[in-house]
Amino acid sequence: MNSFSPKKLLNSKWTKVKPLNNERHFIVTDIKFDENGEVIECIIEAVISKKSKYIDWIEFKNDKIWIQGWK
Repeated sequence: MNSFSPKKLLNSKWTKVKPLNNERHFIVTDIKFDENGEVIECIIEAVISKKSKYIDWIEFKNDKIWIQGWK
């Protein structure tokens, strides 16, 4: 299990264990928090194609899906 603080997600780098559309490396480009400090929106961008998509940030905790950093 990956451990990290949601407040440090912005600009963090992640590697998808099983590439998505031949895209493996991603960077978190935007995070939005509610008034209680909970993450309500997380956007990642593929490094190669620059395509952005919304993601449930909780997925980053699963080390069978994501590896912290670029590997």
